[in-house]
Amino acid sequence: MAVGVAIQSDGKQYNGRVTLFVLLSCMVAASGGIIFGYDVGVSGGVTSMEPFLKEFFPGVYNKMNEDKKLSNYCKFDSQLLTSFTSCLYIAGLIASFFASLVTRDYGRKPSIIIGGLAYMVGAALGGAAYNIYMLIFGRVLLGVGLGFTNQSVPLYLAEMAPSKYRGAFNVAFQICVSIGYNTATLINYGTVRIKGGWGWRISLAMAGVPALILAFGALFLPETPNSLIQLNKDQEKAKKILKKIREHPECGEERLELDEGHLGYDEELLEIVEELRREDFALL
Repeated sequence: MAVGVAIQSDGKQYNGRVTLFVLLSCMVAASGGIIFGYDVGVSGGVTSMEPFLKEFFPGVYNKMNEDKKLSNYCKFDSQLLTSFTSCLYIAGLIASFFASLVTRDYGRKPSIIIGGLAYMVGAALGGAAYNIYMLIFGRVLLGVGLGFTNQSVPLYLAEMAPSKYRGAFNVAFQICVSIGYNTATLINYGTVRIKGGWGWRISLAMAGVPALILAFGALFLPETPNSLIQLNKDQEKAKKILKKIREHPECGEERLELDEGHLGYDEELLEIVEELRREDFALL
């Protein structure tokens, strides 16, 4: 059962700017959108490549060659092919429930790393597959990766971004989805022309590139202040992260006092604590 939580806010805007540190952190995290878009774009192209169908779905391949006038609906009417396509989304749905627990109990960063690693392994298995079982298992791992990243990446972006830029940072995730989709389409356009019939392997394996960036880049990402407070109630550590990601352009290091009249870190921190308290109460 899903529980909705309505958070009232006074609409305050806290001082600070989009620092290079925040920008780089969010660029790495937003690459989680690329792997989602890439998979959506690559699967449709790969499943229409004749060498791929001949290798794993000979029934569909034979239908395509027996009757050239047969509609696409009838050509691709295969439960096995449908299982290959849909198992990713089923795995992603199931994984998202576990991802929410990991994100809440261990932090946003571990959830991103798990998602990136699962997707990377799934891409490797898909590119190297030599039977249908290996292909579908790799596809399931892709779904696990998407379940974790699609759950944690938008949350990470929202919590890292300054409040007045939060919408823009979350739109970056959607932009990365489009980038991934278009990249997959262009790669399919090139790989289908490779002689020898192994171009589909490149298309599937290339999904591991953004996953590699996400998984290993996440190792260097900071945890969000919200997560630090939620995990261990360490407000001092959360303040340090806020100081780093909300650096005011007119303030040197010696002027980063945490008073209400200056940068407002205490005030923003208190709002984070209050929102988390309201969420915990609403879930009881």
